[in-house]
Amino acid sequence: MKKEKLDAAADDILFQEINEELKNERMLNFWKKYGMAAMIIVVIALTCAVSYESILAWKNKKAQAWANTYAQAYNLQIQGDYDGSIVIFKDMAEKNDGLYRDFAKMQIINILLTQNKVDEAYKALEEYVNDEEANTALRNVAAVKLISYKLDSAPAQEINDLLEPLLAQQGSWTNAAKELKAMLAIREHNYSEAKDLYAEIVNAPNLPETMKLRAQNMLAVLNESDAGNK
Repeated sequence: MKKEKLDAAADDILFQEINEELKNERMLNFWKKYGMAAMIIVVIALTCAVSYESILAWKNKKAQAWANTYAQAYNLQIQGDYDGSIVIFKDMAEKNDGLYRDFAKMQIINILLTQNKVDEAYKALEEYVNDEEANTALRNVAAVKLISYKLDSAPAQEINDLLEPLLAQQGSWTNAAKELKAMLAIREHNYSEAKDLYAEIVNAPNLPETMKLRAQNMLAVLNESDAGNK
């Protein structure tokens, strides 16, 4: 997937924003190393969600035909026959009203990103996020993925509107949404809000250690930067 180029461009823009405002070498180095970690988590989550193995775990006899169709499309995708794969996935999305419809739509988005058809991929992501009939868990994945791509340049209000449903759920995606909101706050030079959000993440119960450590480090660096600017 050519997401690396998009992530690199996003990283450059965000880094320039911080570089202009914070002249703290440690802050800059830390951000360059960890600033895109939340986006990497999104990719991992999406890859797990749409993997063929995850479908095998819940398929049953009734879904066998769809499982075989999905496997055919997926094999074409990994072989590089993107057009052929999309044709099958689109047919699945139109004819199936269950999880296979959702998985098919998400795979179409992945293929569009692989082909660097960014505008089409963004549009498909937005449509999926606003699809009330879509699987809730996958809608959350799509929302976080869309936010991660738009974080560098989209208006702050647009990002906040996308984050609001995730924050309101108070579920498994809440802390990831808070982390993205903190990154947006840094982009907007609202370091006080960013610190508050990272503090909330650090104090959240049942937080994965990697996320907790990342939030603690960002909070420490922001506090250190504040002290250095006084």
